[in-house]
Formats: sequence, C-alpha cells, structure tokens
Amino acid sequence: QVELVESGGGLVQPGGSLRLSCAASGSIYSIHTMGWYRQAPGKDRELVGLMPEEGRTNNAESVKGRFAVSRDYEKNTVYLFMLNLRPEDTAVYYCYADLIRQTDLRRDDYWGQGTQVTVSS
Repeated sequence: QVELVESGGGLVQPGGSLRLSCAASGSIYSIHTMGWYRQAPGKDRELVGLMPEEGRTNNAESVKGRFAVSRDYEKNTVYLFMLNLRPEDTAVYYCYADLIRQTDLRRDDYWGQGTQVTVSS
C-alpha cells in the first residue's frame, strides 16, 4: 500500500504565508514526479506546481513568483511554500505523486486526502 499524507493547511489573512507538506509512505520503489493541485468550490481541480525527479518545476501562471515547490528526495516528501496569499487561493490542496510500487513495479498516480487552505480577513 502507498499513502500520501498532507499537513499544514489552515486559515490565513490576505498577504500571509503557509507551508504545506506531503509525505509518501509505503511500498515505494521510486517516485518520478511529486507536486500539488488545488480545487476551489465549484471549480475543476487545477495544477499548482509539479516537480519531476529531474528537470525544472512546472508552476501554474497564477502562482508564479508567489508559490514554490520543493522536494526532500530522501524523505519522499514534497513541500508547497505559499507567499502573499490571496482570497482566490482559497481551495482544497491535494498532494500528487507519480510513482512505481515496490510490490509489482507498476507505475501509477496517487493522491493525498486534501488539506483546506482558506485566505480571508
């Protein structure tokens, strides 16, 4: 079994900052890409930022210059650093991983349970 567990969401005032964390655990052979998506009420899930095993991070235009994705490869953990938060950043943030399972070497997509981020005064 593979599990992604997120932490760090909450309520923050406009202009504030938050850090989200997501740790992947279980029977993991390797992780190719980790990152974050978000879903606001009444909207589709959208990309926030992805960090491949090699190469450059891919961030959504709406968060460039404010959000940053980083990975701790030894801990199988991905972080989302969010600065200058806006009310329109309010959403449930989901961790994502594209990985290969140890048990059968099958490559698949995995999602966390989601963590709420609310930006409001």
